Amino acid sequence: MTHLHPHPQGPLVGVRVVELAALGPVPFAGMLLSDMGADVVRIDRAGLSVEQRARARNNVMNRGRRSVALDLKSSSGQAAAHRMMAQADVLMEGFRPGVAERLGLAPQQCLEANPRLVYGRMSGWGQAAPNRGEPGHDINFLAASGLLDTIGTEDSGPVPPLMYLGDFAGGGLTLALAIVSALVERATSGRGQVIDASILDGTAQLGIVVQGATARGTWHPQRGTNAFDTGAPYYNVYACRDGRHLAVGAVEPEFYANLLRVLGLTDISVEGQNDRSSWPALKLRIAELIRSRDLADWVAAFQGVEACVTPVLDIDEAMRDQRFHTPDAYVDYDGVRQSAPTPRFSRTPSGVHRPSPLPGEHSEQVLREYGFDDDAIGRLLDDRIEQ
Repeated sequence: MTHLHPHPQGPLVGVRVVELAALGPVPFAGMLLSDMGADVVRIDRAGLSVEQRARARNNVMNRGRRSVALDLKSSSGQAAAHRMMAQADVLMEGFRPGVAERLGLAPQQCLEANPRLVYGRMSGWGQAAPNRGEPGHDINFLAASGLLDTIGTEDSGPVPPLMYLGDFAGGGLTLALAIVSALVERATSGRGQVIDASILDGTAQLGIVVQGATARGTWHPQRGTNAFDTGAPYYNVYACRDGRHLAVGAVEPEFYANLLRVLGLTDISVEGQNDRSSWPALKLRIAELIRSRDLADWVAAFQGVEACVTPVLDIDEAMRDQRFHTPDAYVDYDGVRQSAPTPRFSRTPSGVHRPSPLPGEHSEQVLREYGFDDDAIGRLLDDRIEQ
């Protein structure tokens, strides 16, 4: 079943966003803004191959947008992008520092043409960082932020958590929040501004709790020795007999007591829960117990028990599981099962009103909406580099 809404809906309806095609955080931010009702038009690179166009179409993170294909290295393409930006509420770019300036889309230049523009810049290291021109990926920003060093067990070494923390949480979410905040401020001042967002800075901010604990001397630098980094027996992931895993988060004493009761550990005192000297031996005991039964057995044993114990689901199971998610948490768009727009709004519900576009799929339609006449549209489409 497909849940596409024919018309934009959500709290950002009426907001016009121009998204310069990029990787990672910018398209994630664009998806969030589009889900909330903004009219997001992505400017894709002209002359993409059939394979490249198909990959863009199959990227569900591109949902909800329309796409215009322009050659931003040509004077006509730059002029068209500048004309669109002059009518937009938001411009988002994720180039390396200096590239937007070379394309004729420098922030000051854009704000002079459109003083109400919110110009969102997303870079890896930050526009003013000493190494701002260096390339990098999620893993590099995680490493430089200090967060990567905290993720993993005592024996594993640092474990990259895919691109969740850097690109999406530290980058895309931060950029989307900043853009919405700037739009709220603009409602009072009538003026736009430039947002300098970086994956590194946003990711580092996710470590604020560990930064504070380090300052207080309550965080142990060795991985796997703290309460929430697999050091504690009551906050860990354990393997079952069938190779599946059980997540245990029995932090509060009452939940810890219930955990011990279900596991049959009647000789363990709840009062000694945070005695670090007892953790290694108790982790081994719990691991042996849980490894003695299949995951389904443990799910049944903890059914109805408040112990904060949950089966570890894979992505496909999570999207189809009825025990934890609300019925509309996952939906089918364009034949692909995926997360629905979130969070939920009581008066202005979010939604997805179109699937991921082919690059350039809406060039003529969008250019006409932005005031280009037939001759100008024809020249722009003719000027595109075809492969």
